[in-house]
Formats: sequence, C-alpha cells, structure tokens
Amino acid sequence: MCRIIIARHGNTFEPDEPPRRIGARTDLPLVASGRAQATALGAHFRTRGLVFERCLTSPLLRTRLTAALVLDGAPCPVTAADWLVEIDHGPDEGRTEDEVRARVGAEALAAWERDATPPVDWRVDAVQRRAAWAMWFGDAAEMGGTVLVVTSNGAARFAAPGAGRLRTGSYGEVAISADAPPRIVAWDVRP
Repeated sequence: MCRIIIARHGNTFEPDEPPRRIGARTDLPLVASGRAQATALGAHFRTRGLVFERCLTSPLLRTRLTAALVLDGAPCPVTAADWLVEIDHGPDEGRTEDEVRARVGAEALAAWERDATPPVDWRVDAVQRRAAWAMWFGDAAEMGGTVLVVTSNGAARFAAPGAGRLRTGSYGEVAISADAPPRIVAWDVRP
C-alpha cells in the first residue's frame, strides 16, 4: 500500500497582484503568503503524523521551495521529475484570467477545469501526462510507503481525472495498492 500526498505549490503572486496564467516557461519563486502556505502544509502533515519516505517535485523553483518548507529539514530524499512540470499555456502565458477568457472564451476555460481539455494553442499532451502518472502510480504501489509529490495544478489534474483543481497551498491524497486502481481519499484540502 502506498499513500501519495499531491500538493500544489504555494502562492507566487502578492495579494495586490492579479494572478496570471503561469506555466512551465515562467519559473516564479514563492511570495510570503506562498511560503506561509507551504509551512502550514508541513505543520498540518506533522500534526497528522505523516512521515514521508520520499518526495518528488517538478523542476520548477516554486515546487522545490514548497517541498523544502513542507519537509522542514526532515530526512527525506527529494527528486525533481520532469514529467511533473507545469503545462505550457502557449500565447496565454503571463496573461490574467480576464485576458485569457477574452481570447479563448468561458466555455474553453470551463472545459479545462471540468475535464482537462486544453484551450486552443495550449501545449498539453494529456495522453502522455495520464500515462506518466499511471506508470509512476504502478511503481509507487510496488515501493509502498508515504510519498509527497509537489507540483502545479496543470500537472496534478492528470493524477486524478475529474477531481478538479488544486488551489495553491492545498493537497490531495491518493491511496494505491498493487491489486486495485488508485483511489482518491481527499482532494483540494487546505489546512
């Protein structure tokens, strides 16, 4: 049995900044509230008695910083995995939600949120992303233990199709065993 905690990185925008679509091409650090979110996640996990045997992150700075703050010096090997990198928002990279909605339409954004169908010109290989998660889940089931995965919403949505988005500083939990498909235990939980 393997317990997977999939966490989304903390905030990368200040409270007075309008959030923008930031993908794999823009590597932002965490802002103060994002660091606080990551620290809160770590405290929440420790309160629940979670001890992570290993941790995977995307190669992006925001995910690596979140993992470091969650783990808070715990002896846990951390590996950056390219398949966890955020998606590429194409021409919408760096644009506000209003700008993206004006370009692609509300229905296209709703389809992205509902079933991970990317808007026109976004670079997302959904089949490859689902396959990467499935393969990794198979490997994780064999290894067992409790694993922390820190990534972005664009990558996490392919781990649990239909579960919806992960807000910044939130997590989902997936239980995996060798003889059953992955089971979502919780999703979009914020401490």
